[in-house]
Order: sequence, then structure tokens, then C-alpha cells
Amino acid sequence: MAFYEHTFIGRQDLTQQAVEAVVENIKGILEANNSKLVNFEYWGVKTLTFRIAKNRKGHYAYLTIDGNAAAINEIERQHRINEDVLRYLTVRVDAHEEGPSAMLRARDRDDRGDRPERGERGDRGDRGDRPRRDFGDRPRRDFGDRAPRDMGSRDMEGGF
Repeated sequence: MAFYEHTFIGRQDLTQQAVEAVVENIKGILEANNSKLVNFEYWGVKTLTFRIAKNRKGHYAYLTIDGNAAAINEIERQHRINEDVLRYLTVRVDAHEEGPSAMLRARDRDDRGDRPERGERGDRGDRGDRPRRDFGDRPRRDFGDRAPRDMGSRDMEGGF
């Protein structure tokens, strides 16, 4: 048996239950081919990078599979037929990762409550008591009798 990671994107107008029904179909295909679904993660509705079949968003689902090539071929064949599946990708891996996937770890990291509020200073870039840089009284630039916006017209009069 080989290890696979399978990700698919469902249409934006599906419900989460419809996506789980697609996963149940996959589970039935795996059981019929002496394979098993190790883990299933629903990543939620995410914005697509570009439109796919007039959809701007999609339901993302991630599965880890312990199975054979015949089961994977049948799953991919069913995805090609199913109009609810926009895209899919199956990758063979050496071993399954323990714990949640990188997408779920990123979502957990984004939900942290220990960040400073907008406008507050955090541990990055805190200036402490150091004053802002003072440029002092700079002298005004001397442009003679011309205003700064007229500087470019001088080149046109005398040539290059």
C-alpha cells in the first residue's frame, strides 16, 4: 500500500454537507478497493487565485489515503465526471504527517489573541524613549529666478 495526499476544490454554491457527501463517495471507493481513508480535513471556503468555471471561491477538502493505485485512479475518474469538483490533486508521499496539516496550523496561528491591537506598538519596532530624527532648520534650495517646476524647460531651449 502507498500513501497519498488528495486535495479537491468544490464549487462555491455547495454546502459543507455536499462536500462531505463527496468525501463519503471517496470513502466507498476506497473500501471497495481494499484501501482506507486515514484523515479528512475540511479547510473551508477560500478565494481562488483565478476564476474556475465562473467560480471565485471554492470549498477546499484535504484527505490522506493509504491505498493502491487502482483506488486513486477511480477517485480521479469520479472527480472528472462530477460537476461539483472544480479541481483536484493527488500526490504520492513517503509517509503521512502526524497532526493537523499546514493549512489548519496556519489557521490556528491566525486566531491568536496575543497580538497588539491596530495602532498599538508591539514588540516589533518599538522605539522606546528614542526621539524621532530631527532634520533641524534646513536651508531652502536656491533655484534663482526659476521655480522648481520650470527646471525641465531649460533643457528644451538649449538642446542636448
